[in-house]
Amino acid sequence: MIKEEKIISLLGLAQKAGKISSGELSVEKAIKSGKAKLIIIAIDCSNATKKSYNDMAVYYKVDLYEIFSKEQLGQCIGKVYRAALAITDDGFTNAVKKLLNS
Repeated sequence: MIKEEKIISLLGLAQKAGKISSGELSVEKAIKSGKAKLIIIAIDCSNATKKSYNDMAVYYKVDLYEIFSKEQLGQCIGKVYRAALAITDDGFTNAVKKLLNS
């Protein structure tokens, strides 16, 4: 549980620092422009959405993790709900990955 709380606060900080793209179009744009360092998708998004992001992640060689619900992802960054987020900063990406892989 503590790990999840750390990830939530990191995502909040990254959002405040302007290092998160959220919403379908801006996440896709971040991935395709090479700015996205890490993609996080909600566990409750549709299979079509999951496939779409998985394909992009593989093609553009970006790590993808599936955590939290759409509602939780949105709350992390102070929005209503989000199916996907892209972190565009190396520091935040490394910190979140370290927590996810521990």
